[in-house]
Amino acid sequence: MSAVGLYVPGAGPLHRVPAGAKLLTLLLVGVVLIAAAHLWVSLAALVLALVLYPVARLSLRRAYRVVRVLWPFLLGIAVFQVLVGEWTEAVRLGAQLAALVLLANAVTLTTRVSAMLELFQRLARPLRHVGVDPDRVGLVLALTVRSIPMVGQAWRAAREGYLARGLSGRPHLIVVPVIVQLLRMAEATGEALVARGMDEGERET
Repeated sequence: MSAVGLYVPGAGPLHRVPAGAKLLTLLLVGVVLIAAAHLWVSLAALVLALVLYPVARLSLRRAYRVVRVLWPFLLGIAVFQVLVGEWTEAVRLGAQLAALVLLANAVTLTTRVSAMLELFQRLARPLRHVGVDPDRVGLVLALTVRSIPMVGQAWRAAREGYLARGLSGRPHLIVVPVIVQLLRMAEATGEALVARGMDEGERET
């Protein structure tokens, strides 16, 4: 498993879809869900996202891990919406967010970092005319997309430590370990990039 990203090797149908097509589909689904703002549409998207995992030959356990990380945020959104609005709105927003995160996670699990990087580099080539380095733009965007699973990893590690120490009733104690873990991951990624000579151009300048 790569330190940047959670690609799962496989030969499922989603693995064979080009990275560009997957990201474009994810974008379109997000636009439709937000524009429709409908309860049943959001619930249908959530069901389809869950069905996608076995179809793509991905374990449902991976979907469960994503939902397990998300549930505190979903609960907070639901409570807020119930207090200021209606319970149907809480369900819609929860289903919408869960569906999009599950779909994004499926894209991450079935797309190589190299494929994502190559796609972003191609998209950034027109920026070369205004002095922007497409390679660096592609790298930044690829790292941004691939950093999403890192947040889940940090949350799980902090939560396991929280439970191992027998703490309860103080969920805010998880926040600081999560931040520290993310900073460590970011530092490790930076060191890996430097080791591969990503800052050689800046040093020469």
